[in-house]
Amino acid sequence: MNDVHPGIRPLAFLVGTWRGDGAGDYPTIEPFSYDEEIVVDHVGKPFLRSLQRTREATAGTPLHTETGYWRWTGIRPELVIAQPTGVVEVLTGELKGTTLRLRSVLVGTTPTAKEVATTERRIVVEDDVMRYRFSMAAVGREHGLHLEAELRRS
Repeated sequence: MNDVHPGIRPLAFLVGTWRGDGAGDYPTIEPFSYDEEIVVDHVGKPFLRSLQRTREATAGTPLHTETGYWRWTGIRPELVIAQPTGVVEVLTGELKGTTLRLRSVLVGTTPTAKEVATTERRIVVEDDVMRYRFSMAAVGREHGLHLEAELRRS
């Protein structure tokens, strides 16, 4: 994508509207399925903006949403995410081709949010398909897989 700011061009493959489904599990909850939409856009500055929303797969009730900002430092990606549950993630990592591996360098929570100690996101984009895995250590549990999904760019 040549129409994005040169300072974010290495991450331009993320731009688009992505829709698909996923599955979630964690030791403290029942397994679940969800439908998801992620919109990643560019506003002319050296960052990308993302909005993610999920719904329960059968009933369609809202589950989760988060807003984020992607930056490129010249050598590595950075991602800042804010969630209405009172959790903020600051992640950094590596980019190889169109595969991103990000680990939290900071997780902040409000006084009423559930405890989240660490997070990790692995995102692989191949053509118009995005696959991701989200792992975390939270509520006193060891770091482990929480979500995985496959989305298509529409």
